Amino acid sequence: MTPLHRIIDANANRSREALRVLEDIARFALNDQDLSGDLKRLRHALTESVGSLAASLPDALRLLECRDTEGDVGTAISAPGESTRADLVHVARANASRLGEALRSMEEAAKALGADAGAIEQARYASYTIERRLVLALARPTVPGIRLCVLVTGSMCVLPWESVVERSLAGGCNIVQIREKDLGDRELLARARRVIEIRDRVSRDAIVVVNDRPDIARLASADGVHVGQGDLSVADARRIVGERALVGISTGVLDEARAGIQAGADVCGVGPMFATSTKDKPVTQGPAYLSAYLADAQASRVPHLAIGGITPENLPELVARGCTGIAVSSVVCRDRNPESVCGELMAALGAGMSARSRSRSS
Repeated sequence: MTPLHRIIDANANRSREALRVLEDIARFALNDQDLSGDLKRLRHALTESVGSLAASLPDALRLLECRDTEGDVGTAISAPGESTRADLVHVARANASRLGEALRSMEEAAKALGADAGAIEQARYASYTIERRLVLALARPTVPGIRLCVLVTGSMCVLPWESVVERSLAGGCNIVQIREKDLGDRELLARARRVIEIRDRVSRDAIVVVNDRPDIARLASADGVHVGQGDLSVADARRIVGERALVGISTGVLDEARAGIQAGADVCGVGPMFATSTKDKPVTQGPAYLSAYLADAQASRVPHLAIGGITPENLPELVARGCTGIAVSSVVCRDRNPESVCGELMAALGAGMSARSRSRSS
């Protein structure tokens, strides 16, 4: 037994333990299939690397024979704060740091024994990337029960746009998306700030999102931004609005949804469901796309907003397919009683939720 062998054995255990904690966070807290898979593969690769390393050590000494837990003086040493964790972000950071430190220590001991530590070094580099992905994902706000998003365009409103925002929120809308293609930058920024003021007064739990413009969203301190397939990418929008803001993306096919989710989208617009006068869409994907989205293992873990020509009359068709969130525009903005329309839409969504709840309990 040598001290170097003991170092490798102890840090191999630390690495696997830290990876298991990180994997469980990705799997059970984030429901992130891709990140969970990457962590699992790294854990298995590390196990193989340690096995190969052990076989290549001088005298082929088995690492398990070097273990001396009872004689380890470090088991009785603790540092302030070591036994407390404030939240999952704290847990993730602590275990990611533990992983990197353990891999470095193991790598140096292997070098001192004349062994090839290349695989351990690569695992260490991979751990840095995974730490960033995991911690930033945990830092993002959870999407609070996405139900009804109203896209507000001033020129489309039959009432003053401020009244449409206020009455939509009063009717149960919990996301207001500012969709203004023709306003100058200063006017758009002022519009976003005014919408936030109305939200704070009427319904503080609601979300304010700016369409297409992450720069305006950030300057106005909005809750997020929504981008289309021809706008900035999800990753670039995220760089502007930051990790704590929501980023939504419009999708017309399942591949676009998967790509957006892979890039870090928090919400997916799914549509168009029906013919709409708001946007010129040559192809209407229809409710079948919603069904495909909800049936897809990767897509369904991200909240959806079905969009395109949705009204209180055709919403039940979507609800029957499992729809829980919708985005609307003209049906609210062009009505003289937006509060009532929002109430009808929310009632239809609520009826669907109740029906699914009864089905699960029966």
